[in-house]
Amino acid sequence: MSKDNVPQEIREKLVKTSIERFIGAPIVIVACLTMEDMDKYQDKKRQKIEYVLAVQSLAAAIENILLTAYAEGLSSCWFCAPLFCQDTVRKILNVPRFVEPQALITIGYSNDRPNPPPRKPLEKMVYQDYWR
Repeated sequence: MSKDNVPQEIREKLVKTSIERFIGAPIVIVACLTMEDMDKYQDKKRQKIEYVLAVQSLAAAIENILLTAYAEGLSSCWFCAPLFCQDTVRKILNVPRFVEPQALITIGYSNDRPNPPPRKPLEKMVYQDYWR
């Protein structure tokens, strides 16, 4: 039994499925973030905000990759797995220490086109003038 109470056989099956998913993808993009060229601030609050801005920029870039893949008739999926094992990803791919692996994006032709998940009504997400 693991720390998260997942039995060994289930954990092994999940790991195998995960490995197959990435090995089987024709394209896997590792989206990374670096603060190397970002603004530097003395105070921690502004520096933290600069980091959040970098994360948001990377997320927008990933979304553009997904939308472009879709427009070209490709299937894609965004996985945040590297966030849980950045050191392992760095080691395997020889990524420098100052670069943070943030996401994996798989791209390829799907055997099927799944239906999109149901959408929440706008009334539950969009507010005018004030919250709720």
